[in-house]
Amino acid sequence: MNSPAVDFSILLPALLAGLLVTATHVPLGIQVLQRGIVFIDIAIAQIAGLGVIFADSLGFEPHGWAVQSVALSAALAGAALLTWTEKHWPAVQEAVIGVSFVFAASLATLLLAGNPRGGEHLKELLVGQILWVAPGTLVVVAVVYAALLAFWFGLQRRIGRIGFYLVFASTVTVSVQLVGLYLVFATLIVPALAARHFGRRALASGYTVSLAGYALGLAGSAVWDLPSGPAVVCAMVGLAIAIAAPGLYRTVRA
Repeated sequence: MNSPAVDFSILLPALLAGLLVTATHVPLGIQVLQRGIVFIDIAIAQIAGLGVIFADSLGFEPHGWAVQSVALSAALAGAALLTWTEKHWPAVQEAVIGVSFVFAASLATLLLAGNPRGGEHLKELLVGQILWVAPGTLVVVAVVYAALLAFWFGLQRRIGRIGFYLVFASTVTVSVQLVGLYLVFATLIVPALAARHFGRRALASGYTVSLAGYALGLAGSAVWDLPSGPAVVCAMVGLAIAIAAPGLYRTVRA
């Protein structure tokens, strides 16, 4: 990308996608950290991705409503399983989450084995294509996210475990197709980790870390011609370390 105008036309939709993902994932990530089920997000994201790959293998139009329905159904089924295990098998919940992730990842790889574009599909699922997100897609995602945020902030204390997993699965299903699994996991967990000692300012601090990570990562990927998803993840982690380091140092000293 040589022209500043071209840079801006590509980076702005990508930054808006990061803003949308940040708006939903930071509050959910704080809740995930409080519940002690950190890897639930990557497991459900992988299950949703498996749904996308399965729908693609059936010949459905990419990013169409049929694919969205299959992906959401898969994510909700995974969420239902994890809801049940959290209630009945809390001692092995993390193990169940890990097995769910590796099983979904392995099954997705098997489904892609006979696809000549299988490697490209797998890369898109993991790394995402945030630089090439369509503006029209952002409008749809914004409407879906707004409804989920209104439901979450309006009924958070009353929806219980099942409601949490429902919101979580729905959000992750949209996000993994928008930005990829790596960014979904990073946006959920990294800002929440960085902001965990900020008390009432935790949500605002998490939003700041995430948005700054997207801005710096996307800018760096454009300047140095790097993959955008990994660049954002690295920028976000670097910012989180810088913000959390003083509090961690005080804790260790104490």
